[in-house]
This record gives sequence, C-alpha cells and structure tokens, in this order.
Amino acid sequence: MSEREDEISDADKRRHAEEKALIAETSEGAQELLPRGTTAATDLRREVGAVLRLPEGNYVDPSDIDIERRDDQTMIINMGPQHPSTHGVLRLMLELDGETVLRTKPVIGYLHTGMEKTGEELTYVQGCTNVTRMDYLAPLHNELVFSLATEALLDVEVPPRAVWIRMLMAELNRVSSHLMWMATNGMDLGSTSMMIYGFREREMVLTFFEKTTGVRMNHNYIRPGGVAADLPDGWLDDIEVICDTVLARTFEYDELLTGQPIFRERTEAVGNLSAEEALALSVTGPILRSTGVPWDLRRSMPYLAYDKLDFDVIVGTYGDNFDRYSVRLNEIRESIKMIRQIADMMPPGDYRVQDRKVTPPPRARIDESMEALIHHFKIFTEGFRVPEGEVYVAIESPRGELGCYLVSDGTSKPYRMHIRGPSFVNLQVLPVLLRGGLMADAVAVISSVDPVMGEVDR
Repeated sequence: MSEREDEISDADKRRHAEEKALIAETSEGAQELLPRGTTAATDLRREVGAVLRLPEGNYVDPSDIDIERRDDQTMIINMGPQHPSTHGVLRLMLELDGETVLRTKPVIGYLHTGMEKTGEELTYVQGCTNVTRMDYLAPLHNELVFSLATEALLDVEVPPRAVWIRMLMAELNRVSSHLMWMATNGMDLGSTSMMIYGFREREMVLTFFEKTTGVRMNHNYIRPGGVAADLPDGWLDDIEVICDTVLARTFEYDELLTGQPIFRERTEAVGNLSAEEALALSVTGPILRSTGVPWDLRRSMPYLAYDKLDFDVIVGTYGDNFDRYSVRLNEIRESIKMIRQIADMMPPGDYRVQDRKVTPPPRARIDESMEALIHHFKIFTEGFRVPEGEVYVAIESPRGELGCYLVSDGTSKPYRMHIRGPSFVNLQVLPVLLRGGLMADAVAVISSVDPVMGEVDR
C-alpha cells in the first residue's frame, strides 16, 4: 500500500470516528424497553402488569410470562410518537412475536410544558388561563377543579346560580369531549362517516361555548368565586336545540356502529380488562366503569349540586373496547338528561360571589369610579391573598378522576400545585390491554383509553 493510500485510509478512519461521536444518543434511559435476554424475570412480569397487587393480596397472572423466549424469536419496534394515530405524541415500544404483542412500554414526555410549575408563578386569578390548556378537550373541567380547590382554601361559598351554570357547562363539555372521542375512535376503526358526524355535533356545543365565554376552547370562564359572565340571552333555546339534536344523533351512531360486523370484530373481546386489574392500576372514568365498577365522583362523592340531579352511572361487563364505546355513548345520553334538568332548575341571582377581595368590580363601574378602577387594577395585577393551608379536590372529568392539590403560603400565588390527570394514570393500563393482542388492534386499544397527551405531559 502506498503512502497516499495510507493517508486516505487514516483520513477515512478519523472522519468515521468524528461522525460516530456526533451521532445523538437516542436511548430513553429507564424508559427503554430492553431486549428480553437482558431483562430479569421480575421486570418482565412488571412490564405486563403481572406484579400488580390486588385487594386480595394475590398477583395478576404471575405465570403468564414466557421468560424462556429468546430474543431472536421476537422483535422490538417503536410505534409513534406521531399524531393523530397514537392520539397525541405518545410513543409505544412493543415487543412482538410475529403480529402478537408480548410487551408494551409507553414512553411519554414529548409534549412536556411544565404547567404545574408555571401555575406556581401565576396568581390564583391567572391560574385558570394555565390549567384550562392541559386537557384541551375538557378545558372547563380543568378550570372547575382549580376553582373549587381555590375556593376551599378561601372558604368562599359560591352563589347557587354560579354552581348550576358550572354544572351546565361541565356536562356540555363532557358531551363535546365524548363526541370528539366517538369521531376519532370511529376513524381509527375505519369509519370516516363517524369522524364527520362527531365533529358536526361537537361544533354545536363549541358554538354555544363561544357565545357564552367568547372562545371555542381554553375559556377561562369558570374562575375562583363563580364564572366570568352570566349565560347569554336565548341560552335556553340553544340548550334545547343541542339536546334534541345530539340525543337523536346518538341513535344514528348506534345504528351506524353498534351492529356493524367489522366494528364489532375490532372491539368485542379486544383489550379486555378485569375490575381487579383496573382497581389495582388506579384506573378511573369510563375505563373503570366498563369493567362493571360503578365509580363516578358525581354520584360517589357529590360536588356542586349533582346530588340534586337524577342520573344513572353507566357500567359495562367485560371491560373491552366495545364496553368502553358503549359506556361513552350512553354517558352522552345521561349528560343530556342532566343538562335538561339543570336548565329547568337554574336558579336566579348572582353568577359570582360579591366579595370585593375576590371579585373585580363590574366593567361599567370602572369608567365611573376611581375606587373601582383601583380595585380592578389590584385584582388583576397583584391578585388576592389566600390563607395558608393545603387542599385536594377531585371531580369527574370525561376521562376519570381529575384532582387538584394546592398548597398556599398566604400569598397571592400557590406555593405548590399538582394536578392528578386521569389520562396520565390511565396510560398504565396499556401494557395489560395490549398483552396477547394483535399489532393491528394497538391503535384501536389506544383510542379506547382516550388519552389527552397535554394532560399526561403537563
């Protein structure tokens, strides 16, 4: 070999070494799904949910793990993170034996926004503008739980009309969220018609939200002390049209999907979950109720004025994709029943508490009174001070138990804020749901969980 060839060879080696040094490390660290050969048997059991403690003290199928399977018999692939097929930026690492899913590890954090830390730098007045963006399909529920937690610390009693307006808006938001799920779940299972119909009906609810709050989403409407504004003129007529139309359309959805052979093949006995597994995983909402557990915070731990309403808690039997579909479809009908009752029983009076320390003056007064202008300025710049203490408040969001933990140090900003997001907790169930199923059913199962990644990665 000539000196020239030696120099070229050395230069190539240096270039390859430099390129190798520049390659980004893609490992997810502790979140990585390791090859079967380097994973201990206890970890294999953990990854399929087999070491979950049940109320009886037993394990979930501890023998249902083939720890002798070799790496050359399986393969690990990435699914996601891409939207919308994984319903947001959710990444799943799957171990497959042919087309059968053996292990699943959800990898999250691609949408992390630090909203809880941001909430500790905002006043209680500004807080709802932050939390409303977490679960962007149920923004009013986020505002409601934050407001209830703040009011518990303030020891403020909200006027009855504000309570009932909050219930009205929350149930309308539940309807719009479930309609969005019906639409996207239909698309995931091949029904483009359901996608169009779901968005069509949801648009009616969002139009009413825009008329009431000024915006379609992320409203900042429910605030500590009440709501931002009273219901608009003609709201009763709008509610009647929404209820009549959506209720009638749910029976059309029933006809379109429920008896459809392909839909039933993709949902029945797919993604099965037992009540014991659901309870062990702290799952809530329609997923828990689909297993037959009648746990609904509106009934089990009533808040607002839900104890004055007549409604049923919808439950399933088998905890599969079909049951989760049936629960959400029938919850739309139950919410419509509640909305009609709320409209009939809506009391008159103030829509927010008349406490000058919490509530700003009416807008018209600002142009007439210097004191009102100063009051308004102080509320929206400094905020109001909240007595020292800590509180946890939970409500039933469309996805399950939505909780807000607040710690006050006596200032106008929370010392600590933590949100118990149901989407985050419910994602734990994916390894159990996908275990033993087909790769083709993975998206259908993810859809049935109804995760909102803004809430998971808050």
